[in-house]
Order: sequence, then structure tokens, then C-alpha cells
Amino acid sequence: MNSELGTALDPLALEDATTLPTYAKPPLALVRGENATVWDHTGRELLDLYGGHCVALLGHSPPRVVEAIRQQAGELLFYSNAVYSPVRAEASARLVDLAPEGLNRVFWCNSGTEANEAALKLARAVTGKSGVIAMKGAFHGRTVGALAATWGDSYHAPYRAILPQTHFVPFGWEGAVAEALESGDVAAVILEPIQSMAGVTEAPAAYYQALRQLCDAHGAMLIFDEVQTGVGRTGAFSYSEHVGVTPDLITLAKSLGAGVPVGATLVSDAIAETVKTGDQGTTFGGGMLAMAAVRATLDQLVEDSLMPRALALESAFRDALTSVDNVVDIRGRGCLLGIELDRPARPVAVALRDEHGIFVGTSGHAPTLRLMPPLTTPMDAAGRLADALGEVLRAG
Repeated sequence: MNSELGTALDPLALEDATTLPTYAKPPLALVRGENATVWDHTGRELLDLYGGHCVALLGHSPPRVVEAIRQQAGELLFYSNAVYSPVRAEASARLVDLAPEGLNRVFWCNSGTEANEAALKLARAVTGKSGVIAMKGAFHGRTVGALAATWGDSYHAPYRAILPQTHFVPFGWEGAVAEALESGDVAAVILEPIQSMAGVTEAPAAYYQALRQLCDAHGAMLIFDEVQTGVGRTGAFSYSEHVGVTPDLITLAKSLGAGVPVGATLVSDAIAETVKTGDQGTTFGGGMLAMAAVRATLDQLVEDSLMPRALALESAFRDALTSVDNVVDIRGRGCLLGIELDRPARPVAVALRDEHGIFVGTSGHAPTLRLMPPLTTPMDAAGRLADALGEVLRAG
């Protein structure tokens, strides 16, 4: 190793010198977190309403999850799912108990993109078809199958020659889905119930219900990518509960392990009956450490009544932010909210972070800030954000 890098004390410079530049990062390194607060390497404290890409469902380093991981690590750190595991069995039972009725099997993996890959593979296998309908504005991941269903030439350009064919249609318009289904070769319709990266947009309940009917009529599988909306973040365990629709497959990740990498594909009974040993596989998916984190996360979610609290936090943020001048719209549900401004959001997010110590996200919709706070965030965080946002907007 380069001796100069090996002895470097600056974590920002060392990381830039040794990793690929996947993100444009702010000039700080986070070293500690507790609930909705994080501290950087200089000791500065920040309110985190971004949650590390919508991950910190229970806040940072939640004691119950930390203890579950510690205990499991001391007993058996890992063995693949080639063997049975009590902690995996318990996590699986807990998950399917919370899932919509009829989705009683789970495939464990390591991330949201893997969960979407598995869902798309299962849909193609069970239908014998290859086509996929996805939504303009969608983001489903960066591995090849999920990338093909992700909207945007900037994502596709280097890999276009190897991407499976996907029919992209406008989100919220069932007529376009109906037309695309007429090809007869569509295995699945995949969508995020709330398009987070596209600016936190959702459609009327009738839209999701129409998709269910269209998929049934054409023999296609309906996939809800709930990598961001799932695990109670919108006030229900699955967004499907809000709209009275049961998809054939639901994908989960991000919040599922409260910070530990884990993904899951919930599978309908009808699809599960077609799967044979060897059809799917993963080495690290369903590992003991991740399963301990999932079990503890789901237990706390239920026992501390955090799904209703997500809705209470939504109300607090809406009430506080509605009075802020230059806020054009507030979209989303629970602890996944989009705050549309009358100007580009990115400079506002930077000012909130640097001048007021508040982390928020941006999106592919230039005027929209994204809030993805922990479900345990203190209620007074809404007022603190509103005060800081008003000050930044007045100054700008």
C-alpha cells in the first residue's frame, strides 16, 4: 500500500484516494449516531432527516438492534442458508406475519436491487414471458435486470447493449399500461408506489387498483418495489394496504435491517408453489447477523407502535412546513415526504446542512427536497426544520 495513504489522518482524503467516486459527498465524515442525531469527525452535531438513503428506520444505532447483533455475533456470525437457522426462521415468520395476506414466502438477499432482480426473475419464470413494464421516473437499482427497469439514459448509456427490453410508460396513467400489455409478452408490471427519486410522487388509489385488474386480465405479475416505502415508513407495513391492492411480489430493503444490509422479496403463495430447489440462490442472503437485525427491527416496529407514529410525524412536518413561504407543495406519506420549493432544492439542502446542521435529501425533481427521517425522530424536529428552512429561503 502506498505509505503516504496508509498513514493519512484525514478520512476524507483517504477515502477519496482509495474508493471509486460513486457519490458527490459533503466535506464531512460521520463517526457516531444516536436516534435522529449524527456527529461528524470534528464533533459537529447534525439532525438527520435523510436517514442514510432512507435506511435508519429506528434511528442510528438503535440499542435493541445493536444488542441483537452483538448477541448473534457472539454465537454464530455466519453460515449460509444451505442450513437451517433458528434466527432466520424467526425473522421470516415475523416478516410474513406483517406482510399482506397471501404473501407467505420470502426470499432473503442483501439489497434492494437484488430483491428486484429476484422478483423480475420469478415473474419471468412463472409466466414464461420476458417483457417488463416499468414507469418513467422509476429507480429500481443498478444491477442489470433492475437497471433495465430504472428510468434514465444516464443510467443506461454504458450498458444499453446488454439490458433486457423494458416498456416505459408514464406513472399514474393506467391507459398506457393497458396498451403496453396488449403485446402479450409482458411478465410483470413493476413500480414504486411512491416514486421517491422522481420527487416523491404518488397516484390515486384507483390507479393501483386498475393495475391489479390489468395484470390479472393479461396474466402478468404485479410487483411493488417497496424498498423505500416498506417496513412501516408510510404508516402501514406495506403501501399496498393504503390502496387496497395485494401485489404478487413486494421487494424490501433499506429500513428492513435498521442499518444492517439486507433485502427481501415477498412472494405470493401461487408463485411460491412453482419454485423448485435450485431456482434461486444466494450465499450471504439470510445470514444470521442480518436476520438478528431484522427480527429486532420488526419487533420494535410493532411493540413501540412506530407505524402510527410515522403518520403523527407526517402531520407534524406538514403543519410546520405549510406555514413556510416559498414551499409550493408537500407530497408523500408518513416518513417519506417531498417538499417542493419555488427554486432549486440542492443549494437549499446544502445551506440547511452547513448553516443549520440539518441533513435533508434532494431528488431527480430539481425543486424537491426529500425527508426520510427515522420513525423515532423527536416531534420538535418539524419546527426546527421549518424555522431553518424559512431562514434559508428568505436569505436566498
